[in-house]
Order: sequence, then C-alpha cells, then structure tokens
Amino acid sequence: MKNVIQCLQERGFIDAVTSPELEKLSSKPMKVYVGFDPTAESLHLGNLVGIMGLAWMQKFGHTPYVILGGATGLIGDPSGKSTERPLLSPELLEHNVRCLHTFFDKILSRPIVLNNYDWLSKFSFIEFLRDVGKQFRMGPMLAKEMVRTRLESEEGLSFTEFSYQVLQGYDFHYLSKTDGVTVQMGGSDQWGNITAGIELNRKLGGEQLFGVTFPLLTRSDGKKFGKTEGGAVWLSPDKLTPFQFYQYLLSVPDADVLRLLKMLTFLPLEEINKLADAPPNTAQKLLATEVTRFVHGEQGLEAALRVTEGMAPGSTASLSADTLSALMHDMPHVEIRSSEVVGCKFVELAVRVGLVSSKGEGVRTIKNGGLYLNNVRVDDPARTLSAEDFIEGKFVLLSMGKKKRFLVKVS
Repeated sequence: MKNVIQCLQERGFIDAVTSPELEKLSSKPMKVYVGFDPTAESLHLGNLVGIMGLAWMQKFGHTPYVILGGATGLIGDPSGKSTERPLLSPELLEHNVRCLHTFFDKILSRPIVLNNYDWLSKFSFIEFLRDVGKQFRMGPMLAKEMVRTRLESEEGLSFTEFSYQVLQGYDFHYLSKTDGVTVQMGGSDQWGNITAGIELNRKLGGEQLFGVTFPLLTRSDGKKFGKTEGGAVWLSPDKLTPFQFYQYLLSVPDADVLRLLKMLTFLPLEEINKLADAPPNTAQKLLATEVTRFVHGEQGLEAALRVTEGMAPGSTASLSADTLSALMHDMPHVEIRSSEVVGCKFVELAVRVGLVSSKGEGVRTIKNGGLYLNNVRVDDPARTLSAEDFIEGKFVLLSMGKKKRFLVKVS
C-alpha cells in the first residue's frame, strides 16, 4: 500500500521535499501543518491546494493542523508579491480569523485550528530579537529568492516584510516543541520560509523537521487559476455563490483539466487518465462536480446544478417567478427599480450588472449570437426593454454564452 508521499507524488502534487527520509517516516502517523494568513474573510481557489494537502494527509491517518496567521497577517507575507501588501487592522484580521476558523471546521474533519497570534504576541520586541532573531544569519536570509527578487525591484523590501520569514520560522519551531508537529506543507513560493523554520529548530536543539512544497495553481499559459475579471474565485458562498464557483470550474481549459482533477479531487488516477479520450467537457463537468461538492457540500452542489440546468440560455424550459425566486440566492442577482429598467437598452443593462465590461463588448457579443434575454437570443444591439420583458412582472434574466447568468429582480 502506498504512503501519502508516494500518493501525492503520483498525482503531481509535490514540487519538492526537504529530505527523502520523509517518505519512509510517513508510513507512521505524523502531525502536519499548513499556514493561512487571514488577509480576507474567505480563502480562494489557489488556497485549495494546501487544503487538499491536509485532507490527503488526514486520509492516510496523519493529523492536520491549520495555522491561521493572526500575527503574521499583521505583517504580510512578501512571497510572490511585487509590492508590499496593505496593512490590515487588528479588528479586521480578528474578524477574518473567525470566518476562516468556521470554514475549516466545515471542510475538514476535526482539524486542529490554531492562531499564531496566541504565541507570537507574548514576545516583547527585545525578547524576540534576542531569543529568536539571534539564530538567523543575514547571508542565507538575503539569498532567498523572494528577498532577492524584491530587493532588485523598484518597490524594494521593507524591514517589516523581511522579518516575515523569522516569524514563520518560529511558528514551525513552536509547533514542533509544543505539539510534536514535524511536517510543514506550503506552496513552492514558501520553500525559503519552511527551510528557515527547519534550520531554526535545528539550532535550538529540536528534532528533525520536514518540509513539502506543492506547485502553485497555474494554467498552462502561466497565469494563476482563481483570478477572473470580477476578482478572486472565493471559497466562501457569501462572496461567490456555489453556482458561480461551479461555472468557473466548467470553463477550465482542456490543457489543464486533468492536472486539476489530480490535484483538487480524490478521484483515482485510473479514472482521471481515462478522461483524456472522453467526449468534450466531460472532464470539466466532473471537476466542477467534485470540487464544488468538497467546498460547498451536497447542498451547494445541488444549488449550482439547479441553476445550471434550469436556466440554460436557449432552453425551452418555462421560466416562472417562483422558480427564479427560489434560485435567486444561488446565482448573482441585483434588485433594480422598474422605472430604471423600462426603456433601458439591453446592452446598457448588461454593462450595469457586470455581464459585459463595456457597451462595445456587448454589441460585439450580440452580433456573435452570445447574449440572451430570458433564455432568448438577442439579435438587435439597439434592443430596449419593456414591462412585457418582465417574467410575471418580477424578474429579468440576462445570459452570456452557456455559463454566465445574471438575475435582475424588478421592484
């Protein structure tokens, strides 16, 4: 039977491991942590790789630790950033920590969730410099790729950001000492921070620690997954409905979908590899189904499917006010006064609700047959709306292509 390291390597999940010895040691129960800074009240699709890493560890009998950066979030991790992050207030960070704690309790089975503010806040500045900072040498710190890149940039690197690796390094040492955590996982951009913690623990006489990094979630063209014109692909249903989340995954390019199935689902590799010869969009539908179920549960998946199947552009299915009212909270929507809709050009309304970015894009999309009003294709770029377009006097449904929909509730 494979151990977890072998399993993750086969799925393309591992970018680097600090020691080959970890593969042998992983046959016995370990405690593993991944850190998440609470820079927002929700995580995004890119964070899902780290969450899956913990979930796989849990499946193989290891104990997952989630470390929320109530302290490091006050500093801001410079890894992968070309400019310094804006500093967040302690009150906002505390709110974000609470939101993320609730999220992890739902998505993982009984994880141990800790906040590094609980131990880092107990240091005075002088104590930290004397007891922890003394163990770090400037040469290795300056040699780290993240630091070199920022020092060579126009923005530069503040002392605040430079100290981040010291704080994260201490987290690893603290967790090893107090809880027996021996493995830290993180994105490939975290390699320097992870090795800093391993080295600090060695200097302080601790046991050997290990690090595992996974590839960042990028597309075959090099761009990051999880970014759209409307912003991040959030994991919280309060910031992005399960329908919108499902639709984003349906649009994953063919060149990337099998890799994402390996990294973001628990499907067997044999089943995933067979999808290479499957009919178009088969793999995308499976990816969207499995990941939406993992993030939003069965109810969230059912909501996404209800909207997807019940309101497909060009569908002959009857649209009723009752149906739309029931689906409204599962899809993007807005309420607008009827006086602002009647006489409004369809293109202008599409721009107002964000279905298209500009009138020019709207006109081009209409000419290409890609915009719909109440599931009926709009052919005239000058088309205006009347009260007769309201579904039972209450709703207007706008669609672009097969996947992007927006509901207007008329008041």
